[in-house]
Amino acid sequence: MGKKVTIIGAGSVGSTIAYTMAVNGIATEVVMIDINESKSLGEALDIRQGVSFCPPISIYAGSYPDAANSDIVILTSGVARKPGQSRLDLAQINVNITKSIIAEIVKYAPNAIYIIVSNPVDILTYVFTKVSGLPEKQVIGSGTILDTARLRARLAEYYSINQQNVHAYVFGEHGDTSFVPWSIANISNIPIDEYTDCLTDKDAVIPKLVHSEVEDYIRKSGGKIIERKGATFYAVAVSVCHICKCIFSGADTTMTVSSMMHGEYGINDVCLSTLSIVGAGGLDGKLLVPLADEELKLLHRSAENLKSVLNGIQI
Repeated sequence: MGKKVTIIGAGSVGSTIAYTMAVNGIATEVVMIDINESKSLGEALDIRQGVSFCPPISIYAGSYPDAANSDIVILTSGVARKPGQSRLDLAQINVNITKSIIAEIVKYAPNAIYIIVSNPVDILTYVFTKVSGLPEKQVIGSGTILDTARLRARLAEYYSINQQNVHAYVFGEHGDTSFVPWSIANISNIPIDEYTDCLTDKDAVIPKLVHSEVEDYIRKSGGKIIERKGATFYAVAVSVCHICKCIFSGADTTMTVSSMMHGEYGINDVCLSTLSIVGAGGLDGKLLVPLADEELKLLHRSAENLKSVLNGIQI
């Protein structure tokens, strides 16, 4: 069976996702669509000329009808965040762009699983869910999967341990009100704050982990990268490819993606990230991870923040 992916938006994020898919053999066919047709043609050609050294893949630029029979459609289009600009400042501009895309893409790929990557991702996931009319399990926002990757990278670096041994998550908005539920964070099942005490090497000097500093690092990482190099695209591309890989593998996998809330943790009618199960059918369910009272308050604060943005835009 083929694995067809359509990527809408051939900017830094969209083209890096396409490149990462080709190098890792995640898809067998990739269609790149952009309002700037010359850009999508150039990006597709550049990647295609290297695929003789990769697993077999067909990659080309196209238009909406070429998305027919896509298994996954990835939305990366929109105006990029500028230095000093918050993700939410982008809201109305990118909501309008997303709505114009929905009208075109859904008629050609009604059965695809849609992954929303453009920012503000939680707002656009909500808009896509409401406007597209597709079953909710087919609409996934990349949410805090990147924040979670940044968290694990930081903790692994801090404790000098393999990232795959770090189990910790970022919940809430992909933005300033995100938070880490530290009560469930662990390294190899050892609660994160007890890890140092469990080391047999008592000469290892590991300063006490300051939670607020780690969260600050995660929230400001994107802004710092934009300030230094103009955009973020490598880590988000790998994160989105991880979602696609899990969908294509058919093995249900837990991850922090953004989706519509229906009373989970007492939150309704907003999209944000908690722990979800992603598999062959898209969003295959959610896990109600036990949260401490303070963490629950932070999740509600994130939801209210997003709702205030939704109340201020035209959908």
